[in-house]
Formats: sequence, C-alpha cells, structure tokens
Amino acid sequence: MSPTPAPGFAVREAALADLPPATLYALLRLRVDVFVVEQECAYPELDGRDLEPDCVHVWAETTGDTAGAGGVPVATLRVLRDPDGRGRIGRVATAAPFRGAGVAAALMGRALELLPGVDVVLDAQAHLEHWYARFGFAASGPRFVEDAIPHVPMLRPASA
Repeated sequence: MSPTPAPGFAVREAALADLPPATLYALLRLRVDVFVVEQECAYPELDGRDLEPDCVHVWAETTGDTAGAGGVPVATLRVLRDPDGRGRIGRVATAAPFRGAGVAAALMGRALELLPGVDVVLDAQAHLEHWYARFGFAASGPRFVEDAIPHVPMLRPASA
C-alpha cells in the first residue's frame, strides 16, 4: 500500500496521452524549476523518455487544504521500463516549500506499486542515497557526476 501524503495532497497518475495539457505543463514546469533553475543544471530536461508508451507520470497535487488552491502539482516523478525489462524511476522532483511533508515518499510508494515483480533502478543524487534506501534501494555501481552533481546508480531487487 502506498504511503499516504500529508492531509491536503492527493496522488495522481497518468500516461502522457491521458494528461490534460495544463497538468502536463505544470509537471514539466515543476521539473524545470527544480532541476534547471534551482539546481542550475543546464541540460535537456525533455529527453524523449516521457513519450515512451510505458511511461507513467505520478504526481502529488494540493487538494485545496494546502496553499489555498486545489489541483496544483507540488511533486512529480515518472515510471519507465528500460529495454532490459527493469523498471526505472526518474525525474523525482518536489517543490521546495513542500519538501519534508511526505509527498515524495507517497509518490515513491505508488511508483513501486506500478512496477511489481521487477528489478527497479534509478540514478539518485548522492545526497539522497539514504532517502532512497528507505524504499529498498542500494547502490549498484560507482558514483558519477552529472551537471556538477554527484549521483549514484541504485537498484531495488524484485525480491525486495
């Protein structure tokens, strides 16, 4: 069962084709705000993987009890299948004012529910390695630097 985010948030999911344009825009803008603006990573945020047929976007949005308005995405991630059959979680982003509220944990729980019975991989920013370990992930290779940010490849075995 997925962890439940703090009151005032709801977890949603959809394939790209099922996303209303305004929601897609809000999710992509959140990713750009976190990865490109806040973390100063001038890399192509839109890498084409959002278009893959198995890609599912998972996000948390306010329900009206938080920040004064409902339906505002405050955290997002995407769930993919790699060519080798493993699941992949990526682009985990939470707006700064909502970090620590359990929102991203709820998204991770839902993402793992969408990937039953398969190994799941992700490339974590190194400072979040212990956070991902809470979900059964362990380092699976050497650290690497991407856009001046240390990362670590991580794996959650299907048996976890």
